[in-house]
Amino acid sequence: MERLKTRPGFLAAAKGRACARGAVLLQVRERQDGDARIRVGFTATRRIGGAVVRNRAKRRLREAARRLVPDFGRPGCDYVLIARGGAPTRPWDRLLDDVKSALISLATEGGPPARAPDSAPSPTD
Repeated sequence: MERLKTRPGFLAAAKGRACARGAVLLQVRERQDGDARIRVGFTATRRIGGAVVRNRAKRRLREAARRLVPDFGRPGCDYVLIARGGAPTRPWDRLLDDVKSALISLATEGGPPARAPDSAPSPTD
């Protein structure tokens, strides 16, 4: 597993498929460059909180990825884990479950679409 650190890598992953689970949003992009390494990046926006809170959220996501990506990630893919509102305070077991279920969901060929529509279906549908 290798770290994804440059902006172009993050932007490329943002154009791939995404899956939101609990306190994490996981984006994935298949590189198709023949390199079997798995690269992983982490981010947290200011909406999460101040610098201390964002750093805590990213530390927790890094540890979750260290434990789960080698087993559930696909070789030759870039993953970006984005902390959502509950990431800094979510119970550890539930955070691990969030990351694991997102990885499994994106590992399947028929995973969720890149972006869900912004509008929810009306109650009359």
